Amino acid sequence: MNISNIADGTYHLSINVENILFEGFWEIPNGVSLNSYIIQGEKTAIIDGVCGWDGVPDTLLALIEQLNINPETIEYLIVNHMEPDHSGWIGAFKEINPDCKIICSKKARDLLEAFYGMTENITVVGDNDTLDLGGGHVLNFVEIPNVHWPDTIATFDTLTGTLFSCDCFGSFGKIGSTIYADELTPEELIVYENDTVRYYSNVLAYFSPQVKRAVTKCQALPIIMIAPGHGLIYRNPSEIMNAYSDYADYQKGPARRELTLIWGSMYGMTQTAVEYAINILKDEDIIVHVHQVPETSWGTVLTSAWTSTGIILAMPTYEFKMFPPMAAMLEELGKKKVNNRKAFRFGSYGWSGGAQRDLEEIMTRLAMGWEFIEPVEFVGNPRQEDLEHVGEQVRKLVEEVKSVFNS
Repeated sequence: MNISNIADGTYHLSINVENILFEGFWEIPNGVSLNSYIIQGEKTAIIDGVCGWDGVPDTLLALIEQLNINPETIEYLIVNHMEPDHSGWIGAFKEINPDCKIICSKKARDLLEAFYGMTENITVVGDNDTLDLGGGHVLNFVEIPNVHWPDTIATFDTLTGTLFSCDCFGSFGKIGSTIYADELTPEELIVYENDTVRYYSNVLAYFSPQVKRAVTKCQALPIIMIAPGHGLIYRNPSEIMNAYSDYADYQKGPARRELTLIWGSMYGMTQTAVEYAINILKDEDIIVHVHQVPETSWGTVLTSAWTSTGIILAMPTYEFKMFPPMAAMLEELGKKKVNNRKAFRFGSYGWSGGAQRDLEEIMTRLAMGWEFIEPVEFVGNPRQEDLEHVGEQVRKLVEEVKSVFNS
């Protein structure tokens, strides 16, 4: 648990959570922080309460008590959005303080009733609505819908210049020795930036157009500090806003000067060609990520694919169709809109092909817009000429990716 005074009358409360699947789906190797904020003017407000992942609010109440705040004196609950990792404590809190007023968006009001049966003491806010807490703390609300829930708002304290951005500008990764991104060592920053891309690609990627609009909207505010619902606080707000703008652009491509090789093999025949391709890539001046499916989690593969301009797919045919783990992975990449990549596919088959047909169907149905160079398929184990053909196509793809950044 962590409590920090981050600005005038403003406190950051957080816990770290690990050994869970975020949203019941995404692996988080480095955990995640759940952040809540308290603002004390003449009146007190709490923004995005945190609790144990099971919804038990004991941790939040313990943090509030450490600040010597009586929960019954908190006048406002500001719900930036209703996802249960932020709202799961509200029912228990309202039992302690039934007169507390809830501030939220119109869509969040509807979800409050659906989730928790709450219909009273709710004030709906939208763009440019304000809440005066006294002592100079005037909160301005900003609608940023579908980042990543449709009810999402951000809260801006005009006194301290702090934007409480909910899931926008967030990250995976536990909070350690510091709560500020600018205090990370260079080594820590590399790990944290990867956790941020992982968070974005796993949780927000589908909503990249909405994220882009939210970034533009927030950039118009005189922000001094960004305090998200997950991850570290940014005292250089342009750093994370620019990063999120870039991440959103990766949806349509090009992304970074990187290449991801995703592969699966049943009996080692496709794997033989994969190993040959990896040796070819070692001599190329490009960042390469290699992931085997189904052994590697979807979240890890998605993180690499999101930042890669080039994708290599290697898989066999299985029962007249694509190797099922690869088909499932491609479905997820398509649903997350990893679009307009430069790509190459190779793989083996036995009595019949079919993987290529499935690949083309997925690409068409999900409108992914990948530009493929000619595939390489081989019967059974690859012969030397098959391997050399794979090598030629790998080099060709690398050159196509590089050309994007050399033009």
